[in-house]
Amino acid sequence: MADDPGVLTLLLEYVKANDRVCPMPVRWSELWQMLPGRTRQGSTWDPPPPLIVKEWWDTPSFAKRDRLAEHIHWAETHGALAEVDRFLRALTESEWAHVGEFLTRPGE
Repeated sequence: MADDPGVLTLLLEYVKANDRVCPMPVRWSELWQMLPGRTRQGSTWDPPPPLIVKEWWDTPSFAKRDRLAEHIHWAETHGALAEVDRFLRALTESEWAHVGEFLTRPGE
């Protein structure tokens, strides 16, 4: 059952406000874990996991935003948009990665 499409649009706008890219790795992992219907497909998952660990440093911001949007759309089509909306809106600004942050690994 799909949720209200207006909520989807507003949430997709919210997650990009203030130059947000995606939740910080631990919080993004928590979000992914709450997505219903996740299934293992061989060595991958559907939906794909968040771009954390190695990908955190090696993936451009636009790809992280796209993956987060994919997770939000998954939540919408699996009846969990309200829960994901509450989770993301409850994050503090310091729990978000922003455009221009984390461009290099620490020590480089």
